[in-house]
Amino acid sequence: MARPKRPNKTIKKPTRPPQGLPDRDTLLAFIREQGEPNKAGIANAFGLKGADRRALREMLNALEAEGALGKRGRRGFAEAGAFPEVGVVDVVGKDTDGELLVKLVKGEETPVVSLAPGKEAGAGAPGMGDRLLVRFNQLETGEFEARLIKRLGQSAHRILGVVRKVRREVRVEPVDRRSKDSLLLPPGENVNDGDLVLATVESHGSRFGPKHGKLLEIVGREDEPRAASLIAIHTHGIPMGFSAAAEAEAEDAEPPTLSGREDMRDVPLITIDPQDARDHDDAVFAQPDDDPKNPGGWIAWVAIADVAAYVRPGSELDRIAREKGNSVYFPDRVEPMLPERLSNGLCSLREGENRACLAVRMVFGADGRKRGHTFARGLMRSAAKLSYEQAQAAIDGQPDDKSGPLLDRVLTPLWAAYACLKKGRDARSPLAIESLERKISINAEGEIDAITPRPSLEAHKLIEEFMIQANVCAAETLEQKKTPLIYRIHDAPSQEKIFSLADFLGSLGIAWTKGEAPRTDRFNKLLGETREGPHADIINEVVLRTQMQAIYSTENIGHFGLNLMKYAHFTSPIRRYADLIVHRALISALGLGSDGLSDRDISQMKGTAEEITFAERRAMAAERDATDRYVAAFLADKVGAEFDGRITGVTRFGLFVRLSGTGADGLVPVSRLGSEYFVHDDRMHALVGEKTGSRWPLGMTVRVKLAEATPITGGLLFEMLSEPAEPDKTAPRPRLGMRERSDRGPGGPGSYRGPKRGPQGRPKNIRSGKKGGPKR
Repeated sequence: MARPKRPNKTIKKPTRPPQGLPDRDTLLAFIREQGEPNKAGIANAFGLKGADRRALREMLNALEAEGALGKRGRRGFAEAGAFPEVGVVDVVGKDTDGELLVKLVKGEETPVVSLAPGKEAGAGAPGMGDRLLVRFNQLETGEFEARLIKRLGQSAHRILGVVRKVRREVRVEPVDRRSKDSLLLPPGENVNDGDLVLATVESHGSRFGPKHGKLLEIVGREDEPRAASLIAIHTHGIPMGFSAAAEAEAEDAEPPTLSGREDMRDVPLITIDPQDARDHDDAVFAQPDDDPKNPGGWIAWVAIADVAAYVRPGSELDRIAREKGNSVYFPDRVEPMLPERLSNGLCSLREGENRACLAVRMVFGADGRKRGHTFARGLMRSAAKLSYEQAQAAIDGQPDDKSGPLLDRVLTPLWAAYACLKKGRDARSPLAIESLERKISINAEGEIDAITPRPSLEAHKLIEEFMIQANVCAAETLEQKKTPLIYRIHDAPSQEKIFSLADFLGSLGIAWTKGEAPRTDRFNKLLGETREGPHADIINEVVLRTQMQAIYSTENIGHFGLNLMKYAHFTSPIRRYADLIVHRALISALGLGSDGLSDRDISQMKGTAEEITFAERRAMAAERDATDRYVAAFLADKVGAEFDGRITGVTRFGLFVRLSGTGADGLVPVSRLGSEYFVHDDRMHALVGEKTGSRWPLGMTVRVKLAEATPITGGLLFEMLSEPAEPDKTAPRPRLGMRERSDRGPGGPGSYRGPKRGPQGRPKNIRSGKKGGPKR
């Protein structure tokens, strides 16, 4: 990752100062304008030479001595009390409102300033002693505030861990599997073995001994059923709960009325959601278009919960929703973006209850292409709440008592409309990567009953396509009205990723032109041609890893994966702040009320897009970590059992294997792969035996034995039972890399001979390889 550039270290060219030795005020004004010029840059800008340069040095020293100037970095200057554009700070305290206070690291003569609330979304929640990279902004009052860019690595000052009492020592063992350092607590701390605690580093103790720390909080117990989600919440800094003011605002909310709304209660909109869904923010309905100018066309309705009617700009509910960014879903619980009174109450489109909605009526031609749409702010009443399984079963000829009466009037028209929309989707050819999801079933005691694949039903695809089209309508309307909005954008794969994909496909004998521009239909052709072949799963995986990540942005570049030029999230305002902003924008653009975008919403929209992108990444990481821990707990009593799996990641230190049944991911260390050294061939995604050429390639099906399962960290360790693949005689020999360790290699178990050395003892042809595991 490129190191961020230091701002304003060179002289800006547009303004040329008067030539000659400046006076005090001119010099200070110049430094103020330039930011952080160094001594040589200042001298060059004023055209100083010889004695004038010495005089300038004396002026700068005098201004620094009197406190008018401060040093920036090693040689730059800035006005005392001025802040760089971007800087590294330490968290040094809290103000009376509980907001964090930060100070520049490098002995700067700058005051302590507040860290803007909600900016911790991208890096986990900062705490006392954390080191952060921030951007400084000057407020209208003239004061400065710091806006978090990222936390610089794992906090070295706070540890979430498990208490281990050994003799007279009380240690905190970190739950982060990447951390090796334990923390020693004072012997008098009132904690029990197995407590989950937050502790802070007080001192580093002796040179080789453990760090000494102080207990901050007892979070729970490691053997509690909810430990996995609690650890994920605290590790990733997921904001929990709501302030009393926010809860009070939610409690004061009143049921909706017809005032200012269209009466849509006669439209038989229904919700179709997962069986265990608690909130319902979208409802659908479809009917044939009776317009003779649109033969074979369809009208599709998508109604979305009108969250903007309850969460107003500038309210405490709005502040907290923006800070949270989205709801976070764990196998055993949800950390919602909005209080339950709203998320599971007034904003949830409950069956048979009046609810405020923002709806879009879409007209499609017989070819599946959208011909037009209109938005309305309405009052609706859901005709039914169905699960995906219920709706699909009814269409497949097995209706139940609830879905049966809806079959002819609601469900059959919905499926017919989807068949029409699918024509347009197929013509558009969005990316057709198959992603197998797993469902973790938790019983009443919080223990895992089963881990099973989630079925992929046509009902899922129907709802997905209806939501996509509604999101397109939102973006198109706001662009047409020239209203600021937050887009959901997805960039095309980089050239580097395409080259890597082409190399991998070449190792399988599949041609891919490296210079070919990435197109969704080209990816789909590859996936379709290999879907029934032996490499289908891994090609699907590699194509997925080739894609960029979608983000929120005020600048539109389109959505590559969906093959759409205008796209914005509109359909889930209960659980995504981005959608709430889009709702407000529509209300303002279409004159649907006084509760649309505020001036503050508009001025902060770019920052909001960045923050909610960070919050989304944070939530995804927390959900993934919690799932890993639950899976490890589920497998903990199966150590020694054998499983079938597939290699899904190849690194210089080992192989990542995904088990076929549970989808659990674990590591086979390179030390357990055989009796020779293995070289990581990153171009071919394989570990290759240095002597025999035997291979462990990405995608290979293998048999492994579970050696370790550690629920507290979510780590799984496997032993390889399968034999490696035969050498690929057509592939070029990989360049020699760092020799890896083998339990059965020369020198005995656990031996490591180091890299090959040349005649003068220098390392020969060493490549460090890529750190870390594969991207998930």
